[in-house]
Amino acid sequence: MTFAEKMKGLARDAHKHLVLPEGLEPRTVRAARMIADEGIAASVTLIGNEAEVKANAEKLGVSLEGIEICDPEKSDKLAEFAKEYYELRKHKGMTEEQAAIDIKDKLRWGSMLVHLGYADAMVAGAESTTADVLRAALTIIKTKPGIKSASSCFVMATDKKQYGTNGSLIFSDCATIPNPTSEQLAEIAEEAANSCRVFLNAEPIVSLLSYSTKGSAKGELIDKVKNALELVKAKCPDLKIDGELQLDASIEPSVAALKAKGSDVAGKANVLVFPDLQAGNIGYKLVQRFAGAEAYGPILQGFAKPVSDLSRGCSDEDIVVTAAITLAQAGALS
Repeated sequence: MTFAEKMKGLARDAHKHLVLPEGLEPRTVRAARMIADEGIAASVTLIGNEAEVKANAEKLGVSLEGIEICDPEKSDKLAEFAKEYYELRKHKGMTEEQAAIDIKDKLRWGSMLVHLGYADAMVAGAESTTADVLRAALTIIKTKPGIKSASSCFVMATDKKQYGTNGSLIFSDCATIPNPTSEQLAEIAEEAANSCRVFLNAEPIVSLLSYSTKGSAKGELIDKVKNALELVKAKCPDLKIDGELQLDASIEPSVAALKAKGSDVAGKANVLVFPDLQAGNIGYKLVQRFAGAEAYGPILQGFAKPVSDLSRGCSDEDIVVTAAITLAQAGALS
């Protein structure tokens, strides 16, 4: 069974409500139909002008039977959503009048549906920028209590069964935070560990990566990783985590035995936390291209409720799989 098939199964079992804010985007409309037909979500909502959504779906030859259309202009939730948005933004100078206008934006509306519990998860980005998706989610859904920064991970599925969990590993953060502080790196590690439990169904073994292993080199970049380790250990004392570790010492037992004797992580890691975005982004693409790994992501982590950002070059099936991943996250929160 592929990772995508596993996620679809978890999503079906979760029986959750998905909102797709980009209700006029062709790939999103076709994906909504596929998600409904495959039972991946218990219910699916498209956001947009009702007449336009219906006309667009008809033009695409897509039936909207069993799919809800939510038109912010006509919704009986408008007053409630506007009031909540005002409360969330009044410290930034938001007025009640402006809140009633701004909340009708599709990404804000979708985020509010999730925030207030009318939907369980949101997937967007087929026609919206990552910045816009993140801005709406961070403003309304916000991060989990105790987590200040949202981050991301990739599930890397390889045929190298000796590594990670039967060949699959979590790589983080490869898409969101360019140059994390020690505090942010600690949060990335904590959330990547949670992602490992959800997506790999395995107890996380987390390596904080560096070009140094246990003091083989010194410098500010290494100190950042070491400080992050201490922060994670203080907050999550039961988490199996170690650093600073080089990549080979993290996943290869023979190297671990030479470079990191006594570590309960070295040689066994299934979660790799990169020191910055450049390393993470380069790392996952190297594994994807040279090892032929399947790369699923970026999967957003650290939000109070599940939200995912799509590549604007995504396919219909990409949206379906991302929805399944996001709904699996929602199921794990239940």
